[in-house]
Amino acid sequence: GKIQAIGAAGVEWHMIGHVQSRKAGLIPENFSLLHSLDSLKLATRLDRFAAGRVLPVLLEFNVGDEASKFGWSASDETRWPALLAEIDIILKLKNLRVRGLMTMPPLFTEPERARPYFQKLRRLRDFLAGRFPSADWSQLSMGTSADFEAGVEEGATLVRVGTAIVGPRPLKRQE
Repeated sequence: GKIQAIGAAGVEWHMIGHVQSRKAGLIPENFSLLHSLDSLKLATRLDRFAAGRVLPVLLEFNVGDEASKFGWSASDETRWPALLAEIDIILKLKNLRVRGLMTMPPLFTEPERARPYFQKLRRLRDFLAGRFPSADWSQLSMGTSADFEAGVEEGATLVRVGTAIVGPRPLKRQE
């Protein structure tokens, strides 16, 4: 596939979308960073498949409380302490290395409206860093082609700007 064809050129591949449980085995061998670790169940599967290597991951949080989005629910800041038990387990998995957090805010026509969601993810990162100070919380993956400027201003270290680089995806034809 594409990864094998281009991989020899020293390209690092990041997985940014939802990972189905049955596809988890493909992640450790093909990607240098998973942006979308969204559950303890997926973490334990990936840890098993990554045996003998270390897979860097970002924890995905749903800061907009959208039913269509994946990740731990993090819209209500008073409930953040309830996340700590699962995150503690993930931090102890020997083949995964948490490097930070990721979010996909609601899609707005006005990019500025995404800013409060980026601010919330940064506050969540600071909250987790206070509880788990020895972990690496350095990466914030937030912002897409539509709103990356606000993401960077709010602390993003990684932005997902595929559409800005290669253009919109072709529409799938209805048969």
